[in-house]
Amino acid sequence: MKFNLKMPKLPRLSDIRLPFDLTKIEELDREHYKLVAWGLGAIIVLMVIAGSTAFFLSLRGQEQTMVPDVKGMDLPAALVKLQDKELYPRISLRFTDDATDKGRIVEQRPLPGAITKAGQRIQLTVSRGPVADKIENYVGQDLNEVQIHLRALFASARPLVSIKDPPVYIFDKSLAGTIIAQKPLPNTPIDGPIALDLVVSRGPEKAQIAVPDFMGLDIPSALALVERTNVAVTFTMRKPDGREKAGVVVSETPQSGGFMPPSNRVLATLTRPEAAKGNVAGIFERDLPEYPYPLKMTLEVLQPTGERIPLLRVNHPGGKFTAPYNLPEKSILILSVLDREVARVEVASP
Repeated sequence: MKFNLKMPKLPRLSDIRLPFDLTKIEELDREHYKLVAWGLGAIIVLMVIAGSTAFFLSLRGQEQTMVPDVKGMDLPAALVKLQDKELYPRISLRFTDDATDKGRIVEQRPLPGAITKAGQRIQLTVSRGPVADKIENYVGQDLNEVQIHLRALFASARPLVSIKDPPVYIFDKSLAGTIIAQKPLPNTPIDGPIALDLVVSRGPEKAQIAVPDFMGLDIPSALALVERTNVAVTFTMRKPDGREKAGVVVSETPQSGGFMPPSNRVLATLTRPEAAKGNVAGIFERDLPEYPYPLKMTLEVLQPTGERIPLLRVNHPGGKFTAPYNLPEKSILILSVLDREVARVEVASP
C-alpha cells in the first residue's frame, strides 16, 4: 500500500499582506517614547520642587509660641495647659518642705513668658512633698542611731525634724542611750520644723565599783584590764626612779581593793619603757565632751607598714581620754567615738 504525501506550497514572505502598516507603527512608537520621556521629566521636576519646598519650610521652623505659667499648678492641669500650646513636659521630682506642695509644679524651665518653638520640651519640677510627713516612733531606739537616721533622712533636704540638745537623761532599767519618751508623740503631722524633746536612759543606777589592780602591769596588760573593767583611767608616764622597773604601773589612786563611784577615775602612773631602736613610748591624750553615759571608743594604730591594729576598745564617759603606747616611730594613732574618727596623731620622738 502506497501513500502519496505532498507538502502544501507555502506562500512567499513578499506575498503576505498584513492588515496594518509597519511604518505607521514605528511612527506611533516614536511619538509614545516622546510622551513618556516628557512625563518622566515633568515628574522629576515636580519632585525637585516638592523636596525644595519641604526643605525650606523645615529651615523656617515650627510655629513659635509663648511658654505659659504653670508654677503652683497640679501636674494634670499643667499638662493640659502645655498641650494647648503644643509644648511637651520633661518631669523631675524633688522633696520640698511644705506638705501642701505635694503633686504641684515648684519650678519650670524655660520661665513663663519665654518665646519658644511649638513641640519643644519644658522642664517641670514636681514636688514629692516633705521627706517625712509624720513624726516616727523613736521610743525604745538608741539615741545615736536615731541621730544618724535623721541626718540620712534629710541629707538632700532642709531638716524638718531635729533633736533638742541636750536631751533629758535619767536613770532607768533600760540600756544607756535608749529613748524612753518623746514629744511630740508618734504620728504627729509635720507642718514645719520640729525639735524633738527626748528622755534618754542613763542606764540602771550602779552602786560603787571595785577598783581594779593595775600595779606592776606593763602597757599591753594595763590596756587589757581597762577593756575588761571599762573603768576610766587617767594614765601618766615618767622615768623610772631608783630601782623601779621600766615600762610598768608603779602607782595608782585610789588603791586596788577599794570602791569608788562609777563616774570616778583611776589615776595610774607608768615608768617609761626602756628605749628600743625605732620605737617611741608616750601617752595618747584627747579632751572629749563629757557624755551623759559611756560611749564606745576605739583606739587603733596605723603602723608604717600599713597594718591597722586595735589597741583599746572601751566604753568611756568622755572628758580626758588617755592611753599609754610603745610603738614604732611614724605610726599613727586613731581615736574613734561610735565608729566616727575624732582624732589622728602621728607618733614621733620628743
